[in-house]
Amino acid sequence: MVRCWWLAGLLVACAAAEPPLRWEPRCRQQLRHLQDGARIAARLPPRLEGRWVSTGCEVRPGPEFLTRSYLFYANRLFKAYQFYYWDPSCRDPSYTLVIKGKLRLRQASWITRGATEADYHLHKVGIVFHSQKAMREVASWINQTSGQGCGGFLPPGRAWAPGALYELLSAKTERDCTAALGFAMHELSLVRVEKHYQPLLQPGQSGSQLVEELYLGDIHTDWVERLHYRPTGYQRPLQSAVHHVHPCPACGIIYRADEHHPPILPAGAQLPMQLSGSWVSTHCEVRPAVLFLTRYFIFHSNNHTWEGYYYHYSDPLCKQPTFTIYASGHYSQGIPSSKVRGGTELAFKVTQARVTPMDQVTVMMLNSSEPGSCGLASSWSAGIEQDITATNGCLALGIKLPHTEYELFKTEQDMRERSLLYIGERPTDGSSPDSPDKRPTSYQAPLVQCAGASEEFSNYVSLKYLGRKDANGKEALKPLPVAFLLFIALLFLRWD
Repeated sequence: MVRCWWLAGLLVACAAAEPPLRWEPRCRQQLRHLQDGARIAARLPPRLEGRWVSTGCEVRPGPEFLTRSYLFYANRLFKAYQFYYWDPSCRDPSYTLVIKGKLRLRQASWITRGATEADYHLHKVGIVFHSQKAMREVASWINQTSGQGCGGFLPPGRAWAPGALYELLSAKTERDCTAALGFAMHELSLVRVEKHYQPLLQPGQSGSQLVEELYLGDIHTDWVERLHYRPTGYQRPLQSAVHHVHPCPACGIIYRADEHHPPILPAGAQLPMQLSGSWVSTHCEVRPAVLFLTRYFIFHSNNHTWEGYYYHYSDPLCKQPTFTIYASGHYSQGIPSSKVRGGTELAFKVTQARVTPMDQVTVMMLNSSEPGSCGLASSWSAGIEQDITATNGCLALGIKLPHTEYELFKTEQDMRERSLLYIGERPTDGSSPDSPDKRPTSYQAPLVQCAGASEEFSNYVSLKYLGRKDANGKEALKPLPVAFLLFIALLFLRWD
């Protein structure tokens, strides 16, 4: 009994002490982690030497399913493999592209902060078919759509030759039959390498390991535009074959693969679409047109409502906030996608929104907007949230209310058994998927589940708590209520 009274006294003392006992929900903790830019190092210009591989099956607009393995040499030459598949699990290979060329890094990008611009020159592009079906389909594309010199790329009815390499592009002969495949290597024109340390996950181990990620330019969501599009954002990063996240079964399989032995990834469990709960970004995200942001979503499956926070920044480490958008509304019952296998189609209606400007540039822009187009005219102040529902959105930020978007979702589990949520990739031209024909066919960077349906509430991650400092200059967290501490103490008294 004495022990419990001592414990109760200690809890009461902690509640009254300065500084107060603190706690931090997982979703908020993840957002704080993303703001800690000291965890990430990005060298300019980047060092590319070595092999970089996909960490899983990638989905490009179309959809296209592929894995990549890129090798950069010290003399600026490179050899890249792009392995294409029929299925979203990357287990049924279609064909492989073998790409050889030279890359020259240039100056830091004036458009995308933190990136390096580069020039590349392709020497050769070859293709290896992995089935008669793939050979017949690709030959049909090339024969029908390619220009002079490619019409007879493969004679009709020609038998599939396993392992045979057919030349699509040659700098020497000036032949280029790649356009029919929607192929371009403009991704090499924008480069960024990030380094960070990952805690060791194996039981009984302490410390951390180096992880290196290679971000290359994004692929345009419009098939026609991708052939001449110059990236301003990134696609899913490749990881160093030496310094990658562990465990990563796909990394080793892709590293050992070549055009004659395409990687067959391990079969993954098919997860049902379970949106309930809270989901948050895994890193600072970069969108085309130079947008840096993190995202936080809460889905309530009992009434099919949702809430979302979009934290926008002016830098690639997400440390300099510009504005935050809070949006909410309803979503429809999901149905399996007929176009993107493994995906689920939903419709999202946005009915309410609020905006918080976080810097003077955004404040000036909003205050100079046309009266009635974005909240109360000339009333914006830094750090003060304002509802924009009454003005049907905010014209200056491209927000229209009410608004319906046709979305593509997918859930997976990573190798650490965390639940991941993939939401459809935004159109590269900045428009909205506001009709079924604009529904995405690829995905943005995944969100990680940080709380279940009843674990957390959105106000814990309100922007008003992010970035607030205490007397010592450290970010203040919400204290545990005294009544809650006393309640715990009384429970211990009863158990004793």
